[in-house]
Amino acid sequence: MTKFDEFAQSVKGKDITVVGIGISNLPLIKFLAAHGANVTARDKSARKDMAETADELEKIGVNLIFGDDYLKDLSGDVIFKTPGMRFDEPELLAAKERGSIVTSEMEVFFDVCPAHIIAVTGSDGKTTTTTLIHKMMTNAGYTTWLGGNIGAPVLTDTGKMKEDDWVILELSSFQLHTMRKSPEIAVITNISPNHLDKHKDYEEYIDAKKNIMRYQREGNVLVVNADNDVTAKIGREANGAVRYFSRRGKADVYLDGDIIKRGNVEVLNINDIKIPGMHNVENYMAAIAAVSGLVGDDVIRDIAKTFGGVEHRIELVRILDGVRYYNSSIDSSPNRTINTLRVFPEKVILISGGRDKKIPYDALGPALAEYVKTLVLIGETSDVIEGALQKEIKRTGKGKNIEVIRVQSYEDAVNTARSRAESGDVVLLSPASTSYDIFRNFEERGTLFKKIVNELR
Repeated sequence: MTKFDEFAQSVKGKDITVVGIGISNLPLIKFLAAHGANVTARDKSARKDMAETADELEKIGVNLIFGDDYLKDLSGDVIFKTPGMRFDEPELLAAKERGSIVTSEMEVFFDVCPAHIIAVTGSDGKTTTTTLIHKMMTNAGYTTWLGGNIGAPVLTDTGKMKEDDWVILELSSFQLHTMRKSPEIAVITNISPNHLDKHKDYEEYIDAKKNIMRYQREGNVLVVNADNDVTAKIGREANGAVRYFSRRGKADVYLDGDIIKRGNVEVLNINDIKIPGMHNVENYMAAIAAVSGLVGDDVIRDIAKTFGGVEHRIELVRILDGVRYYNSSIDSSPNRTINTLRVFPEKVILISGGRDKKIPYDALGPALAEYVKTLVLIGETSDVIEGALQKEIKRTGKGKNIEVIRVQSYEDAVNTARSRAESGDVVLLSPASTSYDIFRNFEERGTLFKKIVNELR
């Protein structure tokens, strides 16, 4: 009997609570109910906002608790928390004191997975890097599974996995925070201040990321960015082998002119990479380091020439009247927006703003002054983004001719950008903030932007 079979049998008759009825937990709820657990699912949303899902779950016997008091009297033999919930939430701690086991879908998956695991984390670039590794491994002929913070939840598919399969995971700091196992191959793309609205401080955020390598053993591999001070330091703490990548100096995988090399081997000309930006060159280097010894260079080169990128990441939506409209809704931090702005040789009309993650915005000011000609602001961070620009204008005088416009809706934002755009211009959605002031997630924000742009006449 496999570990997964043992887990499936162990839930029968147990009182199991799942906190959060989102994408990552919905298959888990159905799986637990199908295997005889007494399941209670809790979510902060109102029932009317999840009516169809609620009806579906009630039909299979799931007890539902919705609303602001969804954590009241939290209990269960086992509690699966949603990835975004802190481990020290008072209600969770109280439940643990009463005897509940608190875990997560990803923690259980690491306990029962029979396959090899490659996992990727980082402040920026983790989705693209994860996708590249998955494509490289799949095209090289391996049986692969994609999951974690990207794709479908993987725990409920574990029974189909074989020992020779490869699971490629994207892991957020929230998923990693309580992990006590690490993957066979771990990748950290970079680390910079992020999600400080959820973490107590930057050190806690870094410490959560380090769980991706903390429990590795001899023979495991850690891939880190040699150009990032934090990840370079983490590399020195590794228990297994370390592979560094760099575009500034020689490393295990590095950039030599226009050529990505692995040692002395020329792997890829960066001019063959279809997705734009030097940050994507770094993502390729991270992926190449991760699959070293597993994937042939010809496979890597083929992917570079054909892979057009992940949705909501510098995604060309439309060309209208000679104006190119790009959706980069994934840019939920200043650092991501800075990297995206650097992709374009011309100054752009930027739509930006959203909810603050309590991280510094000062570095955004110089980038706005250098790369933006019109700034359209929407959302809670409008003041802090404009403030970063004003600091740069006061400091250097650069950016004083940038037109700054405040709007109240995405329809107004797109129409305002269009009214300022001329043939040859770029209109870019790059919010530098989370979507949670208006939307449920960045995908919903990007989808609305694309809909409005595609409806322009």
